Amino acid sequence: MNPSPGAFSLPGPRRVRALQDRLLTWYAENRRDLPWRHTTDPYAVLVSEIMLQQTQVPRVVPRFGEWLEAWPDLESLAAAPLADVLLRWQGLGYNTRARRLQECARAVAADGHRAELPRSLDGLRALPGIGPYTAHAVLIFAHNEDLAAVDANVRRVLTHELDLPEDLGARDLQTVAAAVLPPGRSRDWHNALMDYGSLVLTARATGIAPRSRQGAFEGSRRQKRARLLRRLLGHGPQSLEELAAALGLSAEETGDLVARLRRDGLVTEVGGRVAVA
Repeated sequence: MNPSPGAFSLPGPRRVRALQDRLLTWYAENRRDLPWRHTTDPYAVLVSEIMLQQTQVPRVVPRFGEWLEAWPDLESLAAAPLADVLLRWQGLGYNTRARRLQECARAVAADGHRAELPRSLDGLRALPGIGPYTAHAVLIFAHNEDLAAVDANVRRVLTHELDLPEDLGARDLQTVAAAVLPPGRSRDWHNALMDYGSLVLTARATGIAPRSRQGAFEGSRRQKRARLLRRLLGHGPQSLEELAAALGLSAEETGDLVARLRRDGLVTEVGGRVAVA
């Protein structure tokens, strides 16, 4: 259970200042050189944030640059065929993220003016595929807004460094994160927290487990969905029988996978043949 309100205390000013000084000093000497840290373009920041959801940094690094070469702005992404978008997303997992990213681009570009992401949390949250964390992250890393964003690394560092209960609720944790934010240095501060959590205060080093864990990929429905979509991207429209044979699955399981992909807007089924939407 989450602690009741008042079950923890916010750190005092002296402790907050000591933490800020120590982490920002460490970051200045140990920061990771990541490609999305060389830009403040909101669109590029959004691309990096969507790619990094449940995908490890080393896998994202090369794909980030390739993506921006293909679609350097919201307008070009909005105009791209979904099949091309999904093909370039292969290997990053959770293909619905690519579709939602394109839906976001299309929503922003639909008004006919120069496509720009909103500068407010409410405006960003109104777009497809942008949740609370992503909205905060875009404003932090693109505009250095004095906002707090809590991901797994930030939660682990704050929990360890400030002796917080490991089961502290999300709302209370957000309150703590906002309280320790150094004004005017939000971008550096969040990068410092993330790097310190990735390189020093890892889950193994601290014993602080993430709130949720991904299930095994091998043999999972996620893997089968990915294989089915990859088959369509590489070979074009297929019948259910052809897909089942190629994937080594039963007709029933193949039909279930297609139905799920269709509900996610990734495939269509016309005349007994399945194709990328």
